[in-house]
Amino acid sequence: MEEKRTPAPAGKELVKMTGIMKEFPGVKALDDVRFNLYSGEVLALLGENGAGKSTLMKILSGVYQRDDGEILLFGKPVKEWDANKAKDAGVAIIHQELNMCTHLSVAENIFLGRELVKKERLDNDRMNEETREILNKLNIDIDPKAQVSDLAISKQQMVEIAKALSQNARVLIMDEPTSALTSKEIDDLFKIIHQLKADGIGIVYISHRLEELQHIVDRVIIMRDGHFITEMPYDINKMDEIIANMVGHEIKEKFPHVACKKGKKILEVKNLNAGPLVRNVNLELYEGEIVGIAGLMGAGRTETTRAIFGIDPKESGQIFIDGNEVIIHSPADSIRAGLVLAPEDRKKDGLCTRLSISDNIALPNLDMLSSGPLGTVNRKKEKEMVDQSVQSLKIKLPNAQVDAGSLSGGNQQKIVVAKWLARESRVVIFDEPTRGIDVAAKVEIYNLMNQLKQSGIGVMFVSSEMPEVLGMSDRILVMCDGRITGEFMAGEATQDQILTKATQFEKK
Repeated sequence: MEEKRTPAPAGKELVKMTGIMKEFPGVKALDDVRFNLYSGEVLALLGENGAGKSTLMKILSGVYQRDDGEILLFGKPVKEWDANKAKDAGVAIIHQELNMCTHLSVAENIFLGRELVKKERLDNDRMNEETREILNKLNIDIDPKAQVSDLAISKQQMVEIAKALSQNARVLIMDEPTSALTSKEIDDLFKIIHQLKADGIGIVYISHRLEELQHIVDRVIIMRDGHFITEMPYDINKMDEIIANMVGHEIKEKFPHVACKKGKKILEVKNLNAGPLVRNVNLELYEGEIVGIAGLMGAGRTETTRAIFGIDPKESGQIFIDGNEVIIHSPADSIRAGLVLAPEDRKKDGLCTRLSISDNIALPNLDMLSSGPLGTVNRKKEKEMVDQSVQSLKIKLPNAQVDAGSLSGGNQQKIVVAKWLARESRVVIFDEPTRGIDVAAKVEIYNLMNQLKQSGIGVMFVSSEMPEVLGMSDRILVMCDGRITGEFMAGEATQDQILTKATQFEKK
């Protein structure tokens, strides 16, 4: 990534929001919030999960209506406001979950809802040509006729940006734009952001990856608990101050590593093969240690965890827990053996977000909670299990009957783990455990991993964030091309050493 950034020009004020109030049933989401954005600047909107960032941007982009306050857009007051009026006025938002019609082509997505017509028929040639012009302007190499489902997530994101610019957007809101991108794809995105900035577009950048800010950001606005806290020019030397303002107190240790005595071997995987990205994998995991798995995207890290857990079929290999071989054909086999997985996409694969916290913890444990010939759930046992899980993992919630989807990312991750610990699992595998959660919640997840380690549970985790792997691991495995290409004790490893092993491709 480039270190050098061009300073933002002293542009015109594009957006000014003052006294913004928004209340949902029982929750004051925004309280007297102010916000402004200038042309040709990248503004980082920062805060913990639940700080009100997304709510404020949804008001600006017309998704939500404000209860009170004033919005000036390009110097003119905004009165009646909705998503279509915001889009027509030049405000575009790119959500973390991309909003694409994947069965349509790139050009069809860009012109969706405003298709070009010639003699009462769709003018596909002209739409393809105008799409190509927009993509070329951004130096994006994508075929306008390509079906969106065939594109990588990073390319789909580029299409979203092109779509916004085709609508003459002057304000562009990006919500966690790099959460699913590789380092190379992030570099490409940052080049486009610099180009948009030079064209005078104002960009609001929302991200929990604070290390990215130095490459693109000019100014930061910090929110906490629905309030405006402060704004300041971005300065990498003030990162501790930025974090303290976000969480309300100083975080003294970003990676709270705990030393434990290495115990007996809990998990052993021998000669595991499962498709092209899991090739002859051998690994071990001991009591009292956390093993981090590093590598570039496409190295086979997630595929390895899925094969171990039984989601993907194995071609060959053996798995041993506490010295005994276990036969795993499905996740159910793995769960019974005491080996569990907290998946990368916790909302999609780890939780039933519309069910209560209590139901989420109880569901995989019904065999332990049911009794009698009809398999009736013992509600008293269920409550005891849920209460114990919530207390032991320090899960913050109003009550156990609220929907799991209403919790912050960090607490959702704890619910995923809680349902497995109720079974007294021996091995917990995390795939990208801190993706999409804020800096304070990350520390909570790290403390949870330490807590598991100290209680004799084997912990292994996959992460794309190198500082996280170096900071929390006792031992690091590096993967490339479906193979384990390196192993380091964490205290002896450097980023350069890991990257060297992560690019150790076979000659083919």
